[in-house]
Amino acid sequence: MNFTKKKISLMLIGTLCATLFSTQAFAQNAANDVLTNAVDYLDVPYVAGVLDQNDTEELVLNTDEMDCTTFVEYAIALALAPVKENNYKDEEVFADYVQKLRYRDGKIDGYTSRLHYMTEWAQNAIKAGILEDVAEKNSKNTMQVQTGYMTNHPNLYKHLANNPQNMEKMRAIEQSINGTTVHYVPASNLPNDGLKWIHDGDIIMFTTNEPGLDIAHMGLAFNISGKLTIMHASSVEKRVEVSKVTIKKMLEDNPKWTGIRVLRVVKH
Repeated sequence: MNFTKKKISLMLIGTLCATLFSTQAFAQNAANDVLTNAVDYLDVPYVAGVLDQNDTEELVLNTDEMDCTTFVEYAIALALAPVKENNYKDEEVFADYVQKLRYRDGKIDGYTSRLHYMTEWAQNAIKAGILEDVAEKNSKNTMQVQTGYMTNHPNLYKHLANNPQNMEKMRAIEQSINGTTVHYVPASNLPNDGLKWIHDGDIIMFTTNEPGLDIAHMGLAFNISGKLTIMHASSVEKRVEVSKVTIKKMLEDNPKWTGIRVLRVVKH
């Protein structure tokens, strides 16, 4: 794998931009290493279930196809991996960070060792010292998490359907998550221009009132011309992109999305 910067020509990164930016100019001015490195993945195709293709659980490093979660994982790992003498990112360190983010305590032990619910994904990354919860420090609003979506819809997950052992393990995981209190920003409290404490490259997770689901979508905060938008792997546009609308508008357009959680990479 080649984790060096892609040489992308002039591109339109959203209707909120007044001008075009070259990737080089954008990277030099970006306030956050995660967002700067995430530019590498612009226009990579969105593919749902990209981690579920194998019969056995193993570390998948597919930077040619992404869903919203793997995009964030790769962007974080790419930012944290050091540059080697040949100007390539250290692939072993990159892989190690992805594994630490994706699996409970960084250990691969079957399908249920992968962190499917983003509440536990965040807890795991905070415990590992990779992320910090900046909403917890800046927002007084809290919510209690209730999961169960996966075991209530096992037909949507090939490794749960007709697998009683995985179902039993997943129910226990859901029960361990349920009742967790998290800090978030309700949709009604988020202006179009965002909040001063939400920085470029912060991880944005959209909370939802969909029964049994904790997080509906995720991406990286990106402030453009005074508006808070997001870089994400879009299931609608089928690629990694900068959203053409603000995060506020995304919340308004999705009635089941209730607000956002905000996390930030801890500098190493």
